[in-house]
This record gives sequence, structure tokens and C-alpha cells, in this order.
Amino acid sequence: MKKSHSILLTAAVLLLAAGLVLLGRSLKRRSPLLLQGRVECTTYRASSKVPGRILEMRVAEGDRVERGELLYTLSTPELDAKLQQAEALRSAAGALDAATLAGARKQQVEAARNLWQKAQAGLTLARKSYERVRRLYDSGVVPAQQLDEATANFEAMRASEQAARAEYELARDGARREDKEAAAAKVREAQGAVEEVASYLSDARVYAPVSGEVSSVIAEAGELVGSGYPVVAILDLKDVWVTFNIKETLLPRIRLGTRFEGYLPALGRSVPLEVSWIAAQADFATWSATRTLGGFDIRTFAVKVRPTGEEQALRPGMSVLVDWDRIGGEPARTEKRVLPPKPRKRSAAADSPESRS
Repeated sequence: MKKSHSILLTAAVLLLAAGLVLLGRSLKRRSPLLLQGRVECTTYRASSKVPGRILEMRVAEGDRVERGELLYTLSTPELDAKLQQAEALRSAAGALDAATLAGARKQQVEAARNLWQKAQAGLTLARKSYERVRRLYDSGVVPAQQLDEATANFEAMRASEQAARAEYELARDGARREDKEAAAAKVREAQGAVEEVASYLSDARVYAPVSGEVSSVIAEAGELVGSGYPVVAILDLKDVWVTFNIKETLLPRIRLGTRFEGYLPALGRSVPLEVSWIAAQADFATWSATRTLGGFDIRTFAVKVRPTGEEQALRPGMSVLVDWDRIGGEPARTEKRVLPPKPRKRSAAADSPESRS
């Protein structure tokens, strides 16, 4: 009986010793350092430069859209009215420019020419009368008064002929060069106004800026949206990356181009990743030290990594886990507080007058 009790006691002691050994080994074994990141992608928000009421919404959340596909249209009656006004001004400016280039009407030119010819006939008659009176005056037949009247009439008819000729040439040549340039400028101004309104009207039809998946539709048909209001959000699933916030004490282990694997719990498998960007400036402090103990704050840097192959299953918001110990280099060390050396205590003998002397 005593022998069986001793055997049981010995076995219990051995089991306890084995358990203590296993417990000690498990405590000495360092737990792996896991970093968690988040899958992100480029998001495009489709909006319009003009305000209006949504007339038709062509897409819904989860739809796959291609670049250039119509997303929604806006109703803009005010812009339609503005376009009619701009087109009317363009027509008026074009008519004015055509009239300026054409010059005076044919009937006006003919009337000016007839007036010039009439003035020429009157000038011829006045010249002959002047010459006749001049000869009679030289012969002493007529007084000086009659000569003065003939001279004045001749000068007046010559001035009338010159004025009629100028009117005829003006009607024949048309408008001045400056007037033609001004009329052409008015046409260009009106054309610019039409094109401006037309560009706003074209923006009332909003198209997909990139191929991707519609993640959210903020407004529906019938709702009024303002200028630049993001109505449809599109995810570019071909441009995905993973963002990690890494302590500065771990940065020496990575650099641009470093490759490692990340585990995605949502997919149940790992994907190869490569570091593509490291923030140039720290973001925030993840651990604040107590200044009185001589420690220092540990800052965090954002690091972006991208899949090295075609990965179609990655979705924004998925978590990515990375075992930092498996990244190249020495195993990652845990952060330690930097403490100042403790001052040594001075002995009473060292403080005595004899020692100082």
C-alpha cells in the first residue's frame, strides 16, 4: 500500500516538474509582433459644375461602370434660356458685321454718284460764267461787283463738287477698317458667350471619370444638388494599396522596395506586398514617455505597400496582418525606455575634510 502511494507521489512530482518546464519555456518564448494595416483604393467623386435637379439617375450602388459611361443628368431650364439669349446676340452681331462688310446699299451708292455728277455740272457752269465775267471786267464792261459775285459762285460750286465726290467715295468704299474690326470683335464675343453656356449645358450630363465600382449614390432623381456636390462615388479597384502606421523604432527594418507577405483574414490567405511609399513626416505619437524618467516619445509613420501581382479580390476596408519578425533582417526588438544612469552614492569618507585635502 505504501509502495503504491509512493509511486503515485513520484508520478505527480514528475508531472508537476514537466508542467513547470513547459510553462517556463512558453513564458520565455517571445510572442510574434503583428502589424495590422487597412486596404485602401483611389476614390473618384463625380459631380457637376452647374447646379440643378437630377432628372435621371442611371446607376446604383454596386454597379460596375466603365470610363465615359453616363451616370446621371441634370435639368437646367435656366441654362437653356441663357443659351437662347446668347444665340440671339450672336445672330445680331453677325448681321451687323455683314452689313459693315457689305457697305452702303446699291441705291445709296447710285444716289451719291448722281449728286456728285450734278455738282460737277454746276461747277462747269460756274467756271464758264466766271471766265466770261472776267473777260468783260478786263474790258471795262462790267463792274467789280459782278466779278466778285461770279468768283464767289465759282468757289462755292467747287466746294460742293468736292463734298459730293467725298460722299460718293465713302458710299462706294463702305465702312472704315476700324469699324469692320469692331464688328468682327462683337461677333467673336457673342460666339464666346454661346460656347460658354454650351459648355455648362454639356456638364449637365455627368459621365464616369474612370472605370470602377459605384460605392455610394448620395442623391437620387428629383433631388436638387449644388455646384460641385459629389453625387456618385466610384472606387478604382485596380489602384489598391495597404496602409500601415509603423513606429519609428521599426522603420530601420524596411525601405522602399522591401517585400513581404500579408495575411488577409477576409480571404483566408496571404498576398505578396511591396513597400511603395514611406511618409516623409511623422503623423502622431503612439507612446508618450514620462519626461522625468528620461524616456522619449515614439512617433508613427504611414507606410503604403502594394500587391506585387494582379489581385482582384482585395476590397477597401479589409484588414491585413503582417508578422514583423518574418521581414528581412534581425528579429524585431521591443522598444525600451532610455533611462539616465543613476548617480553613485558618495561615501562618508569621501566627504570628510581629510579626503578633500
